[in-house]
Amino acid sequence: MSGYHRVLFVFIGFMAATLAAVQVEYTDHSRLLVFKDASGREHPVRDIKDWRIRRQHIILGTEQAMGPLPDRTGLPPLEASILEELDGPDYTRKLIRFTVEPGDQLPAHLYIPKGIRSPRAAILALHPTSPLGKDIVAGLGPRPNRNYAVELAERGYVVLAPDYPSFGDYSHYDFSSDRYESGTMKGIFNHMRCLDFLETQDYVDPERVGVIGHSLGGHNAIFVAVFDERFKAVVSSCGWTPFHDYYGGDLRGWTSDRYMPLIRDKFQLDPDKVPFDFYELIAALAPRPFFSNSPINDHNFDVGGVKKAIPEIRKVYSLFGVADHLQVRYPEAEHDFPSEVRAEAYGFLDQHLNHSPTVP
Repeated sequence: MSGYHRVLFVFIGFMAATLAAVQVEYTDHSRLLVFKDASGREHPVRDIKDWRIRRQHIILGTEQAMGPLPDRTGLPPLEASILEELDGPDYTRKLIRFTVEPGDQLPAHLYIPKGIRSPRAAILALHPTSPLGKDIVAGLGPRPNRNYAVELAERGYVVLAPDYPSFGDYSHYDFSSDRYESGTMKGIFNHMRCLDFLETQDYVDPERVGVIGHSLGGHNAIFVAVFDERFKAVVSSCGWTPFHDYYGGDLRGWTSDRYMPLIRDKFQLDPDKVPFDFYELIAALAPRPFFSNSPINDHNFDVGGVKKAIPEIRKVYSLFGVADHLQVRYPEAEHDFPSEVRAEAYGFLDQHLNHSPTVP
């Protein structure tokens, strides 16, 4: 980690600790351009300085449902080991494990394009729900349109595709015995460690790292990028809709051990009580580029909620003068990542990560 990012993390921790004493509540999470003071009085967000206050409140609200992000000082060495290698025509794929915290090693596929002569842009590729875990984004699953790790490696990116806890080679993970209040926060912590790992590789440019995911991976891409501003571009496929629009406000799907049990146990499955929403999370990514694939017939993440949220989120991007950094596609598809939309998403990453693809 660079000296700049160490200072950034210390500053974010200081700000969170300072603002924690000011536990303000926002009952309408779609009203992004307001912030509250310690007494709960509203003020308009007029500039980026005001937005930074609102953003810190978003982080605090998110941690109320996910649990706090653990302290990242004094992290153990990554201690990566290579378990096997697959030699392909365009890249080498390595099965690796590395230490994310004491007693826990994360399995992942590392894709290294052939012919690297200088540091490249890199992508963290997060898989959808499947017992196969990272093999899904390697194109080894039963469904098409999920092999974005392979396609991005063929495009010349360094790609890291980890298993999410309880899937793939990480299927043994026991949520009940860890230190986290949610599987979501464990995922965030792991995925930040993935970026720590990428930063140690000489062939990765740490200033050009993005994250992509579908479904489970789609919202995990949003979650980690909210907490880690080192990610410079975000692609989420079928990953979000506001809580009131998720199965008509039935939030049970968010409450398993691998997600956020506190939504059930503390907030009574009530969208009005959950202390954050996706309006805020995606706005918190600004001004960084965000691309959403939100199909018309996605029964998991209702497109009506997305269409309702995007104009509100765009107001925050406009505050930064980068309204075009927020991009959404609405294909005539179900819960899928169609090839034509993936191609647009890859072009979006190429543009914002300053990457010249090795394939069209």
